[in-house]
Amino acid sequence: MYRAIGMIEVTSIARGIYASDQMLKTAYVDVVSATSVCPGKFVTIIHGDVAAVESSVSAGVAIAGEYLVDSFILPNVHPGVFPAITATSMPEGTGALGIMESFSMASMVTAADAALKAADIQALELRLGRGLGGKAYFTFTGDVAAVEAGIEAGKAIALEKGLLVDTEVIPSPSKRLWSSLF
Repeated sequence: MYRAIGMIEVTSIARGIYASDQMLKTAYVDVVSATSVCPGKFVTIIHGDVAAVESSVSAGVAIAGEYLVDSFILPNVHPGVFPAITATSMPEGTGALGIMESFSMASMVTAADAALKAADIQALELRLGRGLGGKAYFTFTGDVAAVEAGIEAGKAIALEKGLLVDTEVIPSPSKRLWSSLF
């Protein structure tokens, strides 16, 4: 399994598709997702070995030019990130609920990775831009202290770029809330 992930987020769909093509031609990487998202942005997420991801994202950033919103390279991504992006993770139990929200999809992926590495939490969903006006959010569960630690770690990353919208910790969510989330 590849351990590096990278992403570019651009404000032009046409430039995003072109940048995606060039990213794939620059280095041997696999596409996790290359898609348009609200409000008319394009996101490309790739994975592969570290050097290939670095080369690919660098090419994408250069080609994106003035359309670049954000990008990242995570050389040792937490294994919980991929299932959360595809919304295929189901909670083993229900504890406290943590929610982080960002104006940038790229910063939310890096914030989610930091939260997962900092605390004993379980990723639930990492929603990127679709139907969200270009924003992103990450939900996760664990005991209250772990969820708070995850929030603090992720919050620090999103605040670095000035793209944090909000964070919330719900210590004891209603059972009816859980059923509406999954």
